[in-house]
Amino acid sequence: MKPVRVLFVCLGNICRSPTAEGVFRHQVAEAGLADRIETDSAGTAAYHIGKSPDPRSQEEAARRGIRIDDLRARRVSEEDFIEFDYVLAMDAQNLRDLEALYEQGGRQGRPPELFLRYAPEGLRNEVPDPYYGGPEGFRHVFDLCRDAANGLLAHIQQQELGKNA
Repeated sequence: MKPVRVLFVCLGNICRSPTAEGVFRHQVAEAGLADRIETDSAGTAAYHIGKSPDPRSQEEAARRGIRIDDLRARRVSEEDFIEFDYVLAMDAQNLRDLEALYEQGGRQGRPPELFLRYAPEGLRNEVPDPYYGGPEGFRHVFDLCRDAANGLLAHIQQQELGKNA
């Protein structure tokens, strides 16, 4: 059975998207679904290709018992829309950039969407970029990612894995 593949995308792939990937990967493992759901993250820009997540993102994740130091930044590609079942943007600008890339690639695969659409009602639509702020921004990003990841996992369990069970 083909695993469900999820890609998280922000601008540089060193703060928000690796946090989202780490949080979701952790939840998937805790649910015993690591063999059925695969994760990755990427950036719409090439600023940090090959670099580890921002140390502040790593510190916040580690404080919560999650390791993301094994992740490396990469740039999103047209092929990602074919390879991944979910391509999830952290904010509206990255969603627009992903939509343009999706159009350029001939609209193959599933269109991108905002990650926070899977969060509980009332949360923001976007995960704010914490890069130029202090530790409180990284805590807030982690909390938003955790809440949206919970909703995403529930959605995948019901909509995707239920079909394949």
